[in-house]
Amino acid sequence: MKTLYLLAVLPPEPVFSETWALKQEVHRLTGSRNAVRLPPHITLLPPLRQPDAFEARCTAALTAFAATQGPASVALRGFAWFGNRTLFVRVSEPGPIRALHAALMDWCAIHLPEVPPESRPFTPHLTLATRDLPPVQVPALQEQFAARSYAAGFVVSHLTLFRHDGQRWEPRVTFGLADTGTAKPLTG
Repeated sequence: MKTLYLLAVLPPEPVFSETWALKQEVHRLTGSRNAVRLPPHITLLPPLRQPDAFEARCTAALTAFAATQGPASVALRGFAWFGNRTLFVRVSEPGPIRALHAALMDWCAIHLPEVPPESRPFTPHLTLATRDLPPVQVPALQEQFAARSYAAGFVVSHLTLFRHDGQRWEPRVTFGLADTGTAKPLTG
């Protein structure tokens, strides 16, 4: 059996709570369940199906990768959309997170070849809702978020590997970037 995995950056407090509240607000306004299925995050490796044995190899490879990377800064400012389908918080200064992503993809090409190369340009963002937004509610949501502002910043010090259990995404391991610690299992 193959399991879904993804790798993401989770913002620290207070950005985590602020963006989680935005996701919950979108859920209340629209009923979007996808808004609240994952905590606020920036995806570095999109979901990929792999055999369960992948998790141990992936953990070892990502532990080694994280040890080569220093913290990266992220600035968030405003809201944007991918079409009429995905509402997100913009990463307003994407250089550092793009550099981290590029290094990750180079590392995976050598150490985790089952991770496919990106098929489209990496656009770092923090998703608030996607896929199941009711089309009839999108125009009002677009108008509401166009009139709002949000700005925050944080330092990326950890990466988190998630595994889908068939119902929800479960955090499995955090990987501390250089000078921030080592990999730490999240489940027992």
